[in-house]
Amino acid sequence: MTTAIHRAAARVTLLASSLVLAAGSASAQDWPSWRGRMQNGVSEQTGLVSNWSVDGENLIWFQEYIGRSTPAVFDGRVCANGRTGDGVAKKEIVTCWDAEDGAKLWEHTFPVFNTTVPFNRVGWGSVTGDPETGTLYALNVDGHLHAFDRDGNIVWSWRLGEDLGRASGYGGRTSTPILDEDRLVLSVIGSAWGDLGGPPRHRYVAFDKATGEVRWVSTPGGQPADLNTQSVPVVAVVGGQRLLIDGNADGNIYAIQARTGRKVWEFHLSKRGINVSPVVDGTTVYVAHSEENLDAGTMGRVVAIDATGSGDITATGEIWRINELAVGFSSPLIQDGRLYFIDNSANLSAIDADSGNVVWEHSVGTVGKSSPVWADGRLYVTEVNGNVHILQPGSDGVTELDSEDIEVADGREAEIYGSFALAYGRLYFTAESGIYCIGDPDAPFAPTPAASPDLGPESEPTGTIASLQVVPAEVIATAGETIDFRLLAFDANGQPAGEPTATWSLEGLTGSRLGADGAFEADPGAANQAGRVVATVGDVSAAARVRIFSPLPWTESFDDGRPPYWIGGGGSLAAVEEGGEPLFRKGPSRTGIHRHAIYIGPSGMSNYTVQADVMSTERGRRRPDIGLINSGYTMDLQGNHQRIEVRSWAAELRMAERFPFAWDPDVWYTLKLRVDLDDDRALIRGKVWRRGSPEPDDWTVTVEDPEPVRRGSPGLIGYSPIDIYYDNVQVMENPR
Repeated sequence: MTTAIHRAAARVTLLASSLVLAAGSASAQDWPSWRGRMQNGVSEQTGLVSNWSVDGENLIWFQEYIGRSTPAVFDGRVCANGRTGDGVAKKEIVTCWDAEDGAKLWEHTFPVFNTTVPFNRVGWGSVTGDPETGTLYALNVDGHLHAFDRDGNIVWSWRLGEDLGRASGYGGRTSTPILDEDRLVLSVIGSAWGDLGGPPRHRYVAFDKATGEVRWVSTPGGQPADLNTQSVPVVAVVGGQRLLIDGNADGNIYAIQARTGRKVWEFHLSKRGINVSPVVDGTTVYVAHSEENLDAGTMGRVVAIDATGSGDITATGEIWRINELAVGFSSPLIQDGRLYFIDNSANLSAIDADSGNVVWEHSVGTVGKSSPVWADGRLYVTEVNGNVHILQPGSDGVTELDSEDIEVADGREAEIYGSFALAYGRLYFTAESGIYCIGDPDAPFAPTPAASPDLGPESEPTGTIASLQVVPAEVIATAGETIDFRLLAFDANGQPAGEPTATWSLEGLTGSRLGADGAFEADPGAANQAGRVVATVGDVSAAARVRIFSPLPWTESFDDGRPPYWIGGGGSLAAVEEGGEPLFRKGPSRTGIHRHAIYIGPSGMSNYTVQADVMSTERGRRRPDIGLINSGYTMDLQGNHQRIEVRSWAAELRMAERFPFAWDPDVWYTLKLRVDLDDDRALIRGKVWRRGSPEPDDWTVTVEDPEPVRRGSPGLIGYSPIDIYYDNVQVMENPR
């Protein structure tokens, strides 16, 4: 299918209708998140079309777009993320269209930086809509989390890599945020600071959906087996407790309390990370993987887990299993006592949910990544190589009602990684070729939201305090700023437990307490600092983690060890003493890749200069890379290539320029990186000279970026299969 055909199809005339369907009608349901309101890929809608054509039949509208994930349809809009641009203009994009006629309402483009994810994997995670407020949430592949209002204005955002230590990895698998009550919950893998520093871990972070304040951070598991996973939590009420249930990067399935993050149970499923999201039916969790099994030298397993237990339920919680069924990416749906899975080879299986017996199988292509969707007695399925299917399942097989092969303009099959979103009597999906709206063009259009699902009764609150939360739980502030903390209390089942009066204290921070209400004024004259604000009620305590940054300039010489407010890295980075001199060392990684970035300030900084003394060792032919980060730009002194590379996006080498530069191991050099911004460009300039020699007047390298990154953290970066060292790290305002 060509672009010209797409454009012709997009001009299908829509029949206006004044009919309005009743609120909550099955025909009016929305699809605000990637598995729908029921979190299981099932819609109650009826009257959907059973056939369509890329040439125009039942194709209500089409817009060119390069999408990789599942759209969200809510509030009369359809929203998605994807990628756009060529060359230096390559970016991630978030767009909303009118769900009725496809008119573009707004879009934002974002530079991609500080990541090794390639362009063709940008836009992996799905966007999530909030029907209550009209807010849209999107996580970019490089870790930029945004909340947009109905008009596309950014309400709040986090740079999760620079501010919370999220590792972007190189595979691009990106989790999708979910909404539960007044919280937005997101899966984050990485290494932060303080008690959340050290080796990477897979954590869950709950944000206040309105303000972006962090409510809680939960670390239920151990060392990740993979730093790229995409399992998305589901919410369920089991045994009176409101739980988040999800697959973790350490190979476990965890259930944690939705309001507190406290771990309830764990089930060890795989030797590698989990990418499949679970589905819950009553008290049973269904989930799968395609990696090596724990107790056999086989690959892949589908399991049913009894979710009523507590603690480690690996040995006691399994109801049934299917071995050697490799379902590594597609999440299941359950309907009428049957599970539907798509394995890695795009075989669709129907499984009896009670017994685990496979009832039938049907091939939908060659590569299975997306998840099946059910509505109106049919299955709606996409496949990576451009295949789109509408299937009629039966007791012992499936009938193919419609099958379309989608291509991009050059005749190549369009990649499809996302699933269908079913809303307002229509079918929506995105592909590498564009975004499609399929349905009966004569049917009325009524964007009325459906009711949220009833998850079942929760336990009655006891009023006895078992845990506390200090909110905001993670703070980045400036010297002299006042932060208003508040306290939330919960009982053992995660139910609210009143508004107790706490005793407040400080750990590692200097500043003023402003009373018993939790307000804290950071010392306006203090240097950069990190610590905790602690609230105690009886014998129960909780703390907020706080980093406070003073005005520039900053200087670090490691006399007091690693600065506690530096974020990222892992166990291979430490302050050491060499030859009687305190230094910061990055050694080879114990596991995984040898490249690490350490961020030393907030992500909102701009128009500054970073400087540091650096030295590398040498072992045989192995030479490291060592460099500085400034506002999303990296200046990398590359040992094996004997050159300097300036870039913003490692995988794409966007705006990258390389300069020959010979340098020696076991010799100290001074690196200096300055970034200046104006309306049209970023000017990136760097110097390198031997420490102790006069600073040269001229810049060693100069690069311009016509698509500038506007702000970002200062940092250090190194690729080091051997030791590298840093000293005298400085961050300064640019001279005017």
